[in-house]
Amino acid sequence: MASLTEPKLITGNANVSLSKAIARRMSMHRGSQVNLVEARIERFNDQEIFVEVFENVRGEDMYIIQPTSNPANDNLMELLIMTDALRRSSASRITAVIPYFGYARQDRRAKARTPISAKLVANLITRAGVDRVLTLDLHAAQIQGFFDIPLDNLYASPVFALDIEHHFKGQLPDLMVVSPDVGGVARARELAKRIGAPLAIVDKRREKAGEIAGMTVIGDVRGKKCIIVDDICDTAGTLCMAAETLIEAGAIEVHSYITHGVLSGPAIERVKNSVMKSLVITDSIEPTEAVRAAKNIRIVPTAPMFAQAILNIWGGMSVSSLFETETLVPIYEGMYLRD
Repeated sequence: MASLTEPKLITGNANVSLSKAIARRMSMHRGSQVNLVEARIERFNDQEIFVEVFENVRGEDMYIIQPTSNPANDNLMELLIMTDALRRSSASRITAVIPYFGYARQDRRAKARTPISAKLVANLITRAGVDRVLTLDLHAAQIQGFFDIPLDNLYASPVFALDIEHHFKGQLPDLMVVSPDVGGVARARELAKRIGAPLAIVDKRREKAGEIAGMTVIGDVRGKKCIIVDDICDTAGTLCMAAETLIEAGAIEVHSYITHGVLSGPAIERVKNSVMKSLVITDSIEPTEAVRAAKNIRIVPTAPMFAQAILNIWGGMSVSSLFETETLVPIYEGMYLRD
């Protein structure tokens, strides 16, 4: 049953361009203007965060759009403080739209006396007053169980499948989907199934933490155009090394589809100088000017998918329908065709 109130969006500073794009898409779907709620989010001289909402939100269905990307701590605190401001202003429901969920790589205790930071962050978000979370490609599926509130995890693979079917039209039989490590096989298999391609794996061997001793390709990639699939690209060292390994194993081209382009440190230069012909990322994290200027990095928009997901949540409809490529075709309306 649809809510009597209108969905209202508010954005932090982490990815304002994505927030505006989501508002535009919702306006198109609704046939009426959807604006971001006017607010100010500032820093005091000691860098404490201050939030003031200028519009009445009493009884409203609120959606905070705020990825917890770099600087992760600042963006997380903005999310928590915005939530508190809305809760104290009597918003009826608060949904945190977190396109990139920071701290997700700390999802288990890999050794003694270490934290499970993803669980801590989940507790903070819940205790702050968030009623529901909407995110994209969580690094680890078990993080959904860290929350005691509903969490909807969208997937980039349907959008990537649309993009691949366009950019590799007539070449699909030549494609091979590749997981850059054993842990990402399920994600790679999902995309391979969508585009009808075989699957290969790059197996990493480590002599000590943080250092890769070597890589081995499991599967025959000779004469194939390889598509590496992963959820996060941080410094791009492993990704570029995997691309080189595939070329050495006989692949004729290597492309990468990564959901979250963290791209920290030397990542952009590594990608620009690598054997990869293209790196495709989403805009879950605000792309820097250097990312936009890189000729072999392309950005796929997520605003159509998030806009529809927000409308589905607001209207009490299924979000899982967005897991299917066919559902996204009319939603994207050719946006994924842009070069």
